[in-house]
Amino acid sequence: MSDSTVQQGALKYEGKAKKMFETQNPDQLLVVYKDDATAFNGEKKGAITGKGKVNAEISARLFQYLESKGVPTHFIEQTAPGHMLVKAVTIVPVEVIIRNVATGSMHKRLGVTEGRVFQQPVLEFCYKNDALGDPLVNDDHVIVMEWATPEQLLTIRQLAKKVNDLLKPLMLKMGLTLVDFKMEFGLYQGQVILADEISPDTCRLWDVTTGRKLDKDRFRQDLGEVEEAYQEVMGRMRKVLAE
Repeated sequence: MSDSTVQQGALKYEGKAKKMFETQNPDQLLVVYKDDATAFNGEKKGAITGKGKVNAEISARLFQYLESKGVPTHFIEQTAPGHMLVKAVTIVPVEVIIRNVATGSMHKRLGVTEGRVFQQPVLEFCYKNDALGDPLVNDDHVIVMEWATPEQLLTIRQLAKKVNDLLKPLMLKMGLTLVDFKMEFGLYQGQVILADEISPDTCRLWDVTTGRKLDKDRFRQDLGEVEEAYQEVMGRMRKVLAE
């Protein structure tokens, strides 16, 4: 499908990294990825040149890869650079975080040595609410607040772990350690499916050999060469998925 066949309608939602527009099909939305960059729940703001197009391509390729391995996602197709046609889901207001290596907020909260590799992945839930600082919540919170049913929550847990099991070896082929990453899930026609994006904005990716950070931490920590890092991840991914 070419971009001209998707009629961009009214703006439905604008987040920190993406805009979502209605289309002629009420079950589909057009996502336009932005170059805007934020960190620390929006306290730090800036822009990363070309980020929207890079993140859209990386997300599209990863969604396609995951779909081929049996993970249902909201992805339909990439209609143009920086644009993605997706299923219109009802987002579960819970961020799902998988941690394979200690860093970031877990390192600070628990005093875990940064870089410690966990014997098994750690799964965390955060309530999606910038005003409250995206607080950590547990299964009971999710259920009593009616953000998801027990059955839906079980499916989310199973899918999140499956995504991690699939992405870790894929990233390793790219010479990257999947340190941790954030996922969002939504409901589409009653089914729990993976939504949002998977990109250097939502993943921590360290070079296996050098430990160099190739993700949004370069923006968060003022490390420089942010655009180059995103482009490098995309280049490595193109090469590996073309094999």
